[in-house]
Amino acid sequence: MSRTKDSSDSLAKASKSTDEYSGHGKSLGAGGVIDSSIVNTQDILDKNGESEIISPPQGGFDNIHIGLAWNNIIVEKAGGFMGLIKKATRQGVDLDLGCFFLLKDGTRGILQSFGDLHGNLNRMPYIELSADERTGNKQGDDEFLTINGSKWDQIEKVLVYTYIYEGATDWSQICPEITIDLRLEGEPPLTVTPKLKTKKMTVCALASLKNVKDGIRITTHGEYFTSQASMDRAFGFGLEWEDGAKS
Repeated sequence: MSRTKDSSDSLAKASKSTDEYSGHGKSLGAGGVIDSSIVNTQDILDKNGESEIISPPQGGFDNIHIGLAWNNIIVEKAGGFMGLIKKATRQGVDLDLGCFFLLKDGTRGILQSFGDLHGNLNRMPYIELSADERTGNKQGDDEFLTINGSKWDQIEKVLVYTYIYEGATDWSQICPEITIDLRLEGEPPLTVTPKLKTKKMTVCALASLKNVKDGIRITTHGEYFTSQASMDRAFGFGLEWEDGAKS
């Protein structure tokens, strides 16, 4: 990821392309590639940009679970001198979960394994990312985010995304699946599987959760980007970017 010295300046110069602006709030960045073929387990929120507001239950929300699972596929990597020798290594796909967050007091940031940014459930930002899973072989969710429901009144919005850290870039083979479980009686978990035919985008915005009068507005996204920085510009979080790596 590239570094920007001043986030407001980076937003002002967000995009010089001819792409249409995304329209995500007051963002200045151009939108990503939008794919409308979202597969959903429910009849609601089955298209890009659709929203539903969940009113807070009496006593507030429990911890919110956002899980990511994907198909582990094996890709062949060419080896040898200049990659010309027909020697290959078999490697699985490392798909990661992450989020942008904005708190009510203006604090904003990012959680992801790239850069070892895992957050904290009981202190700001009241969101925590699980340990990194690099294979996709686990049963159930491979990685997950937990939002402290008792602190939801201090959170403004969260954008959940996934990105391919290593391996193939064919989303139709990986088939990422996100599950949002508010753990409310009578409210089944929302499961969304976005799909895209292009192989050139490595970052996918999955869903956003916004605080609306202490309720939660869930919006589905199937929008793909070449980097987290370009996704940030499209959604208007205004973060600063620098190089990082997994530990």
